[in-house]
Amino acid sequence: MTPTPAIQLRGLSVTLGCAPVLSDISLDLAYGTLTALVGPNGAGKSTLLSVIAGDVPPDEGSVAIEGHAVAAWCSRGLARRRAMFVQDHRINFAFRVREVVEMGRQPHPPDPIADERIVSGAMATADIAHLAMRDITSLSGGEGARTSFARVLAQDCPIVLLDEPTAALDLRHQESLLATARDLARAGACVVIVLHDLNLASGYADRIVILKNGAVAADGTPRDVLTSGTIEDVYDQSVLVLDHPTRRTPLVVTI
Repeated sequence: MTPTPAIQLRGLSVTLGCAPVLSDISLDLAYGTLTALVGPNGAGKSTLLSVIAGDVPPDEGSVAIEGHAVAAWCSRGLARRRAMFVQDHRINFAFRVREVVEMGRQPHPPDPIADERIVSGAMATADIAHLAMRDITSLSGGEGARTSFARVLAQDCPIVLLDEPTAALDLRHQESLLATARDLARAGACVVIVLHDLNLASGYADRIVILKNGAVAADGTPRDVLTSGTIEDVYDQSVLVLDHPTRRTPLVVTI
């Protein structure tokens, strides 16, 4: 028997205002995989992630998590199944960093010992343990992003949705965050991540879905979809696609 997909999209279309943003998208996203959503600005990546999360209702089509329509889940039940890192992760109230990470435990029944262990582990993984008592409003953009990622980790969900989590991060923390995301997938989670850097997607994703004008332009392994022809068609940019010398994945170089 084929297992039920973690996420199932069928004929998904979204219009915001008068503008079509997503058009007839159908995808199955499985547990144990990391899928990268890539594409030009305005391609619909963040909207697609928000629809999956249940934050934006589709105008047409359906979204299901574990075979049940997203709209059918209660808010607490949904919060126990999927965690969402949003692009605008700023918090304008003077919470301490640790308090923000502890918010990730809110959907779960209180368990002081487990909560302490999970929160401390999430902060260590995101490299923010030393910031625990800092006012969240005093952090740099990268420190704030790592705090938001730690909150996602503390939520401890089997579905992890990350919208441009590396945008504000330095090189080391980009690699660390994506390695953690890959480890979550290897441990059985369904991870979906919006990225702009094709080489980061190539290095860490099992599957890449390329969006163009709100539709799926390519879908497959990094080797399948990261071709010069596809990239040039989608991005209107000339590239060379080489073999990474150590990762053995496609390496995209502009020309």
